[in-house]
This record gives sequence, C-alpha cells and structure tokens, in this order.
Amino acid sequence: MIRPVVLAGAVLLLGGCAQTIAENRVRAALVDAGVAERNADCMAQRMVDRLTIQQLRRLEALRTPPEQRGQPVTLPEYVERVRRVGDAEVVAVTASSAALCATGLAAPRP
Repeated sequence: MIRPVVLAGAVLLLGGCAQTIAENRVRAALVDAGVAERNADCMAQRMVDRLTIQQLRRLEALRTPPEQRGQPVTLPEYVERVRRVGDAEVVAVTASSAALCATGLAAPRP
C-alpha cells in the first residue's frame, strides 16, 4: 500500500517537473519570437504561474515566421502579436509580465 505522504510527495515532485517543463517551453517560445533572454526568463516564470496549459498552448501556436525567429522584437511589438490569440487574459498577463520584467519590478522566484 502506498502511504499518503509518499503519494503526496510524488504528486508535488511531478507537479514541479511539469512546471519546469512548461516554463522552459514558454521561455523558448519567447526567445524564438525575439524577446530578449533576460525578459523571457522573467516573463516565462510569471506566465506559467498565471495562465492555464490551454492558454499557454494558444500562445505556443502563435508561431513566429521562420525568417523572423530569433530576430529582436520590442516587448510592445510582442504584446501586439499576442493580441491575435484573442484571449483578453492572455494579453493582460503577457502585457503585465512584460512591463514588470522590463522595469525590474518582477520578483524573481527563489
């Protein structure tokens, strides 16, 4: 029989792994879209904490054309692209994350 404490620990560990994987995917998508790495790191942390997997997948589907991948983009330009997703919450979280990360006001995760 699996003890509840062991099961709870396994769930927390797997949840942490899923969080890390999602954060890495979001970060990579931001960098591919041209967001600076420092901002992408910060934004990915915030976005994964605030958006659902379905919303993150919508963002991931917002592909940057191959010829523009990795080309620098300003944060306002990126937020404007995100508007195409058609989800007000995604736009709000992206815009607030971009603003807080660009100004250095976002608290990094310990």
